[in-house]
Amino acid sequence: MSGLYLHIPFCRRKCPYCDFYSVQESDEALAGYPDLLIGQLQYEEGWGPFDSVFFGGGTPSLLAPADVGRILAAADRRFGLEAGAEVSLEANPGTLSLQSLAGYRAAGVNRLSLGVQSLSGRHLQRLGRIHSPGEARRAVSLARSAGFDNLSCDLMFALPGQSAADLLRDLEEVLAWAPEHLSCYGLSMEEGTPFHHQHRAGGLDLPDEERYAELFCALHERLAGAGYGHYEISNYALPGRECRHNLRYWQRLPYFGLGAGAHSFAGRGWGERRAVPPDLGAYAAALKRGEDPAQTLERFDRRGAMAETLYLGLRTASGVAEASFRARFGLGVAEAFPAAAEHLGGRLRLEGGHWRMDLQGWLLYDHLISAFL
Repeated sequence: MSGLYLHIPFCRRKCPYCDFYSVQESDEALAGYPDLLIGQLQYEEGWGPFDSVFFGGGTPSLLAPADVGRILAAADRRFGLEAGAEVSLEANPGTLSLQSLAGYRAAGVNRLSLGVQSLSGRHLQRLGRIHSPGEARRAVSLARSAGFDNLSCDLMFALPGQSAADLLRDLEEVLAWAPEHLSCYGLSMEEGTPFHHQHRAGGLDLPDEERYAELFCALHERLAGAGYGHYEISNYALPGRECRHNLRYWQRLPYFGLGAGAHSFAGRGWGERRAVPPDLGAYAAALKRGEDPAQTLERFDRRGAMAETLYLGLRTASGVAEASFRARFGLGVAEAFPAAAEHLGGRLRLEGGHWRMDLQGWLLYDHLISAFL
């Protein structure tokens, strides 16, 4: 089994906090892109059948539903698409209609991820989003009308000038929609983005570490109380509604990336990562020349594979199984990284045969996990 990731690198307007590869929407480029994705399918072997598919971006909801259907059909012909596969599509609420949503559903999309981010007009404007709070509300209603019964909503916290009351007000309304899944991301200053430059110049009123922790814990408490499992640092789901595709990333399972800026992971040896350079023109030119546009980024050795297994797995509530780690690498976690295991102390625990971090460990994750890297 493999997963399939498709990067759709088009946006009507790029958000100032985003460092994912994207370009300004162009009718001509967008119309030709599905054929490029289908063409890239021919340059790889050994993938599939796919039990998860994820259209990410960028703004995948700029694709016509018919093109989504063509891409899925081509992937099925080339490598196979499992019956009951999870097929996710990220969508900006400002790009949706009942007609487009019904089209995506008919094309085979069965999981919709809505980039709500906030229900405050002031915060949405500050984030550079193209949709309004009203459009987010309408998108949820239309998605349900179109038959989507697996809906995820993205929320952001630690926004400039955001209070805990602001965040919880957003959260209460989103919970009233009863989404099956929520992704809750703290705003981060990604190098090279406009927000990063503004932050360095002192132009953003961001929460300090104490306030960030307060917001993170407030989210966790409210969502846990509403029955959502905190299954990964930034992700919550009702029982059985975890994102199967994203779990592949954290469990270090294989996935094939299509599109400019897409990444792949193959499990052969100790693992290998490949990527298509984030350059739409170069991507199209390589395919026109009859060349595979993907390049090898890294082939892992045993030590690197052990470190990445922990880096990814400890992000999840299930953690890293000691028995599986030992079977794969020939020694246990504490044997492989004795100094790191001791350094983390109570933040890292072996319980029920699984190594896990507690909530405070997740809050300090980037700092603590560096001990293993």
